[in-house]
Parts: sequence; structure tokens; C-alpha cells
Amino acid sequence: MSQSKTYEVLHADGGVPVKSWTLGVPFEDEAKAQLLRVARLPFVFKWIAAMPDVHAGKGATIGSVIATQGAVVPAAVGVDIGCGMMAAETSLSADDLPQNLASLRHAVERAVPHGRTDNGGPNDRGAWKRPPAHVNKAWSSLAPRFDELAKRHARIGRGPALAHLGTLGTGNHFIEVCLDERQRVWFMLHSGSRGVGNRIGSHFISLAKAEMKRWFVSLPDPDLAYLPENTELFGDYLMAARWAQDFAATNRHVMLDAMLEACRDVLPPFELVGQPVHCHHNYVDRERHFGQDVWVTRKGAVRARQGDLGIIPGSMGARSFIVEGLGQPDSFNSCSHGAGRRMSRSAARKTFSLEEHCRDTEGIECRKDEHVLDETPRAYKPIDDVMQAQADLVSVRHTLRQVLCIKG
Repeated sequence: MSQSKTYEVLHADGGVPVKSWTLGVPFEDEAKAQLLRVARLPFVFKWIAAMPDVHAGKGATIGSVIATQGAVVPAAVGVDIGCGMMAAETSLSADDLPQNLASLRHAVERAVPHGRTDNGGPNDRGAWKRPPAHVNKAWSSLAPRFDELAKRHARIGRGPALAHLGTLGTGNHFIEVCLDERQRVWFMLHSGSRGVGNRIGSHFISLAKAEMKRWFVSLPDPDLAYLPENTELFGDYLMAARWAQDFAATNRHVMLDAMLEACRDVLPPFELVGQPVHCHHNYVDRERHFGQDVWVTRKGAVRARQGDLGIIPGSMGARSFIVEGLGQPDSFNSCSHGAGRRMSRSAARKTFSLEEHCRDTEGIECRKDEHVLDETPRAYKPIDDVMQAQADLVSVRHTLRQVLCIKG
């Protein structure tokens, strides 16, 4: 492994290099091995960029930026297509918040379905039984393209879509109330394309694997199955992925509106300051880099062109950051999407106690039960180290600390 001033370089035999912004942060061997396998695909452009929150994922590594020519790898986007962040500054200050934030938390929890019960069945508390009018209105702009997708690929239509619009989900998805360095109140949320995005991602990963078998293509990892450009499946995947990205963005807008409405019933009158910051971190898009048009897949990474605003969250007990991109070309204009896990969910549940979780989230209105131990702050890399490792990718505009956190 060689090293520049800001990133390390891994060299893959028979493949492109991997440039990793991981100085001073853990970089697990499994993630390195995954990245080197991707680097050997013949259509990868220039190199792979790995962000400081990098960790092993299914197929492609989380925290990776992969530019390609002539093909895309559905697993390099993943199954939570369009997952991302939204943050809105308000005119409120810390003094405007109630002493006890439980009432605010319960108001938001009532307004935004979250979690998952009944195995996702009819009584799932995390989905709408009867979507309200504002959700139906938002769905109306998505429905025609969805119907077309479902006609072309029936599996995509077999499950909830409308019922998940404006809902949070589970895992690392969250809603937060935060204070910045000026004691101004921000609302922030993290979610994606929910069940329908999962179906789209899983469906096209399976189709890509079938294509590899049909063409007798041998891969270092079956999950790296790809779809060649100018084929029908490639076009269908791009159409479906873009729809899922639009669904995810709409989902966040609907949730933020519901959150604002709920908070207005509990807090003094307030307004939003400027436009919310909004960014995907699991997606595919056409971009121009080094004079070439390429497909860029970011799985756990945020676009950070010069002047782009982005959001890098920490964990349930760590700071988050509103950042401005510096346009670092070697990273394909990217930065991390968060702190990044330092251990798996199952390992976190076995490693940490409820007492440790309560200590680490002291002063934050949030769940303090054994069912969120997989999301406890110690399961993540130190966010300050992650930010230091990408100092040439972004500059910090605002530093946020959460005072309320809602998990599914």
C-alpha cells in the first residue's frame, strides 16, 4: 500500500488502484478485499475511491465510489436505492425547546410511521393502513412511472409502495432534532426508498447474476454481476433506479413536512431558514470526470462537487455535520455519508450493554432499550477521525448535536 498526503492507495493485480481516504480511521481487511475484487472488473474507470467510513457490505463495499464505462453493477448501488439525508434549519433556538422533549418526540412519532411489525404485513406499524391525503398527492407524481415498471417487471409491484411513502423504516434510519454551534434548532432525517427500493435492487441484482450465467462470465464475487450498457435490462435498471431515487427524495420531503406540522403543535411559531439541505448517498448517475462521461455509483457516499452542500451524520450520540464540497477530483467529487460502522449489528448486540448505551446517549431524548444496541454510538467509527480523514473533500459549515433522536 502506498500513500499520498491525503489518501492511501491499494494496488489490485490486474485491476485499477483503490484510493482510500482512511488515514487515521479503521479500514478492515474484508473491506479492502472487497474493493480489490471490484477493482478487477474490466469496465471500472481510472480507480475506485473509498471514503473514510468504508466498511464491508454485500457485493460492493459501503463507502465506495465506482465510476464505470459500458456497464453498471446493481449491487454497487445496493438495495436501499436513493437512501439519503435531509436537514432543515429553523428560526428556533435552544431556549424555544421544552425542558422535557418527550412530548415533542411523541408528536413526531405519531406523525411519521416508523419501525416494522407483523413481518411487514397488514398490521405493520411502519406503513400506512390508509395513506392520508398529502401522501396520496405526493404519490400521484410517482404512480405513472411505477405502473410502467410493474408492467415490465411484475416483481417490483408485489409489495407496498404507496403504503411506505412518508415512512421512516428501521435500522440506521432516523429523525432528529439538533442544535448547531449557534444554538439554532435543525430538523434532520435519514431514510430511503423503503420496501419498493429493496425489491428493485434485489430484482436487478438477480437478473444481472442470471445474465452472467447465460454469458458464462466468471466473477470474483457473484454479487458483482453487471448489466452491459445498450441492453434492454440496462435501460430498465436505470429507469427503475432513477424512479427509486425520486421515491426516496419524495419520501424525505413528505416526512419533513409531517414533522414540521407535528412540531408546530408543540413548539412556538417558527419558520425554515433557507432551503433544506438534501442529498442521496446510495445511487447511480451519469457524470463527467477527467473529460469522460461515466456512470458513477455511490454506495454510502455523497456527491461533493465544489460548493455542493451535504450532510454527514455521526451516530445516536455523536455530532453531525453540514458540509460544503471542495470538488476533489481524485474522489470523483465525493465524501463520506456518515461515521461508518466499525462492527456488524450482531457483534454490537453481543459487545455492548444497555448501561453503556444509556451513558453514551445521556441527555438525548431517544430509545434506551436493548433493541437499539445495534445502533449504539460505540458501534460506529469516531466521527471526528472520519472528518479529519476527509479534510480535503469537504469543509464544515455547521456542527450539529442531537437532543432528540427517533429510530424505527
